[in-house]
Amino acid sequence: MRSEHHILTHCTPGTTRQLVSLHFGDASRGPKALIQASLHADEPPGLLVAYHLRRELAALESEHRIHGEIVLVPMANPVGSAQRLLGRALGRFELAGGENFNRNYADLSDAIFSSLRAEIDAGHTPTVSAVRAALRAASLQLPAHSELQCLRKTLLRLAIDADLVLDLHCDNEAVLHLYTATPVWPAVEPLARLLGAEVALLAEESGGDPFDEACSMLWTRLRRRYREHTGKEAAWPDACVAVTVELRGETDVCHDLAQRDARAILAWLTHRGMIDAALPEMPPLIRQPRPLEGSVPVLTPRGGVLVHRPLLGQMVRQGQCIAEVIDPLSGESSELVSAVDGLLYARESVRTVHAGMSIAKVAGLDAIRIGHLLSA
Repeated sequence: MRSEHHILTHCTPGTTRQLVSLHFGDASRGPKALIQASLHADEPPGLLVAYHLRRELAALESEHRIHGEIVLVPMANPVGSAQRLLGRALGRFELAGGENFNRNYADLSDAIFSSLRAEIDAGHTPTVSAVRAALRAASLQLPAHSELQCLRKTLLRLAIDADLVLDLHCDNEAVLHLYTATPVWPAVEPLARLLGAEVALLAEESGGDPFDEACSMLWTRLRRRYREHTGKEAAWPDACVAVTVELRGETDVCHDLAQRDARAILAWLTHRGMIDAALPEMPPLIRQPRPLEGSVPVLTPRGGVLVHRPLLGQMVRQGQCIAEVIDPLSGESSELVSAVDGLLYARESVRTVHAGMSIAKVAGLDAIRIGHLLSA
């Protein structure tokens, strides 16, 4: 195992933070995978999964059973990890500017196409290796004037030339589910099976430029630019399969679950040819993927005490009550109902809420939403 320490831009005099990446295998001898944990720093399940992955990957490396390079970022957000207010972790948004740590990653497709345009105009289609070399160069040119910019630049630089990218997150309270881009779903499906994911939510563009789409959708955008410029279809594949794995809820942190998830991830890497081991038996897919445009939040019209019905992970019907909000002053109770038939896959963990707050998510079959599809 090789460790790299990436010093982030100094925020104030006397303070220094660093991002640590762990590198297993040999980058010159095969594909590359990147796995990072807790980009939202107040989402701890991924940290424990990374702990178990680190131990397993070290053993595999010592036995020369890794083909290519597997990069593990065991704590992807040292900035957010340091943010605490009155004893509570606040790792989803950067406090200095209010930006979500998993938004606004650079779209390098325009810069890459411009750098390759002379070769394309000469009648040649650059190879995947050539595109990746250009991506590495372009990622080095990204700005890093602030700590947040430097963190985004460093994470993207580590992942931009990878074949596989896993971004480990969790929701407040949830069943295990995935977010990924529609074009790469066939490659992600085995991971969904191995993890026992209750649902995968697919979108061409979810909005907000999250980390996984900056890595995977780049290739779709490049092909689009190539087609618009030449009138022909480019031969580039979806060379990066990126997926956000939501490891249940914030309190689902135990060795049994983390070991199970780590084994599933390693089994997927085996399936992809990166680990020399017996091919895993593929369990059935629990549920066919659903459009992210069909994931509908349930909003509360008033503040008060939130009382969930015991329906998490179950199918609900349109109009079915999934929770109620009780006003302790007036004594009035409001039933909160699902707007669609679908899977109740995530819900709010706090039990006192304010008006207009999203308290649950239901994954329906029909794409009915437009615009930015991810929560704040």
